[in-house]
Amino acid sequence: MRILVYGAGAVGGYLGGKLSFAQHDVTFIDMETNARVIAANGLAIVEDEQRRVAHPRAVSSVAQAFMGDEVYDLILMGVKSYHLKTALDPLVAFCSRPNTIITIQNGIGVERPFIEQYGPEHVIAGSFTMPISKETINQLVVEREGRGLALAPTKPGENINQWAQLFNAAGIKTSVVKDYQAMKWSKAFLNIIGNASSAILNRPPGIVYKSAAMFDLEVRMLKETLAVMDKLGLKVIDLPGSPAKRLARGVNRVPKVVLKPILTKLVAGGRGDKMPSFHIDLTSGSGQSEVLFHNGAIAKAGHENGVPTPVNHAFADVLWKLTRGEYDWREFDGNPRRLLQEVRKFE
Repeated sequence: MRILVYGAGAVGGYLGGKLSFAQHDVTFIDMETNARVIAANGLAIVEDEQRRVAHPRAVSSVAQAFMGDEVYDLILMGVKSYHLKTALDPLVAFCSRPNTIITIQNGIGVERPFIEQYGPEHVIAGSFTMPISKETINQLVVEREGRGLALAPTKPGENINQWAQLFNAAGIKTSVVKDYQAMKWSKAFLNIIGNASSAILNRPPGIVYKSAAMFDLEVRMLKETLAVMDKLGLKVIDLPGSPAKRLARGVNRVPKVVLKPILTKLVAGGRGDKMPSFHIDLTSGSGQSEVLFHNGAIAKAGHENGVPTPVNHAFADVLWKLTRGEYDWREFDGNPRRLLQEVRKFE
């Protein structure tokens, strides 16, 4: 198959690299410097203590990718959630009728612009659960095995088994989910754990959870999310290697004294001393944050459906203002009380 991967970051690079190992014709679009490095030296993936190097084609623009009227069987969107709309414009200019597009971004509603532009029959939603670190421009490291990719059609009832088979054949554990909304909300439910609070307070999640007040906020945030999902008629579903249903039951039913060590072990064991993705966004200086597609989207859906979401709303608001330089990060650095003040504004 001819496959175009738009964005050679950790996830896009890994999926494209694995497909390249499986003898598919893969083209990456990335920044000019990155594209040159990949084109010259290949893309290395370290997995199962083995290092393999793929040699895909790499270009620096959509125009180059479609030069000569190329037709791709599959387009994988590998850019960050907040870059999707910007990425869509040049894609529309050079590819008015794609065969199939898979969005693999974290967040709620990320596939909507593609559905509106191309129709749901051309768009598949994906959720990737395997942690990948990008050590250099052209070297990726799999941090934990036993996870993989979930795919769901955005057109109800569409048969997408061939795409699951494509990834499974490339060595990527892949499952098919019927309801893409339930899949994306379940992934967001997992993504928000210890994410925004850690970024705002500038502390690893395991440290944040040592504060009783912050742990209470985290539980409230998760309960708000589950309440919105219930209002929308969406069920929490398990994703490859990520038992979200069991966690959701625990959040709603298990006493906090029992739940705290479970969640603490989850965030500390999952990330160790590493800072979460929202913190990486905040420190990058890009002025962008995926919190808008997580806590922000949850708060928005809650508002639209009459479900109070003060913690999600506050987390999204504070982190966005920090990202935009409207709040002084020093006020929140290691200071849960300052964050609690912001939450009270939305109660």
